[in-house]
Amino acid sequence: MKFIDVNEQQELVFNQTLTPIIADDECLLKVHGCGVNRADLLQRAGKYPPPPGESPILGLEVCGEITKLGSGVGSFNIGDKVLGLVGGGGYSEFVKIKASHMIPLPEHLSFAQGAAIAEVYLTAFQSLFSIANLQPKQQVLIHAGASGVGTAAIQLCKAINAQVTVTVSSEKKANACKALGADNIINYTEEDFVAWKKQNLKSGFDVILDVVGGDYLSRNIDVAALDSKIVMLAMLGGRFCEKVDVAKMLLKRVNIHASTLRSRSDSYKSKLVEDFSDKFSLALSKGLIKPVIEQEFDWSEADQAHNLMSQNKNIGKYILTINH
Repeated sequence: MKFIDVNEQQELVFNQTLTPIIADDECLLKVHGCGVNRADLLQRAGKYPPPPGESPILGLEVCGEITKLGSGVGSFNIGDKVLGLVGGGGYSEFVKIKASHMIPLPEHLSFAQGAAIAEVYLTAFQSLFSIANLQPKQQVLIHAGASGVGTAAIQLCKAINAQVTVTVSSEKKANACKALGADNIINYTEEDFVAWKKQNLKSGFDVILDVVGGDYLSRNIDVAALDSKIVMLAMLGGRFCEKVDVAKMLLKRVNIHASTLRSRSDSYKSKLVEDFSDKFSLALSKGLIKPVIEQEFDWSEADQAHNLMSQNKNIGKYILTINH
């Protein structure tokens, strides 16, 4: 089969390899769409190797058609259109995937739209519900609100009537977040979110989703409410925070969680997919929550998608499509 490889110069090139052999609990998918994630850029640069046993090929979320079923798979059929998480291998014509990591593709969605769901929605769901136990009417702060995870998180929060504040870098991103239901929008190039909180939300935020890291940790503590939960997902702003006020953290009883999804166990991912489906599959099938796509590319243009993602200008996802 054909796949996108990374050569010694860290360039994306087409190559050939064997079609994956599936286990009893797996399916073989013909890939029609694959989401582009920041993890792909890090892996391409040699900074994020795949977990042991996973495919070294880029790509963590896919959408396509089932072409083979493992002997232990009883919940899907050959020809079913599905989306799901993979530990690697998405940038290829075919990929193997655990049946328990798949979600049926809603009929009203294209393959490209399906490819924009798994990684961001499951990451947002894990952060908001599995970790932070988000409740209706709680105050949520989402940094990088127009990102893939951010746009998914806004919709999940509003689906249960939580109050959402986002930080963004432009008016275009602000308008996109408002259209998705965000209640308050802070353009961090014009206004400091700590100062905004002091003026507008004395009690602080109950849940904070942070992909920035760095010095945002101490600032997140500044805006946190009593018994709040800060969930850290990435470190776009750096891996170190120079000063943390531990006294303030103790006074507020702040809970700080750091989480990634790719390295989780298969059983953890299976439970996550099950819990997300139980809570939001109806909303997804009815279009009440929906994928947000910045741009679709033929997979021959993957390098262009990577370059654009590195510029942090996207609203939602970049998607690679494969025309078989």
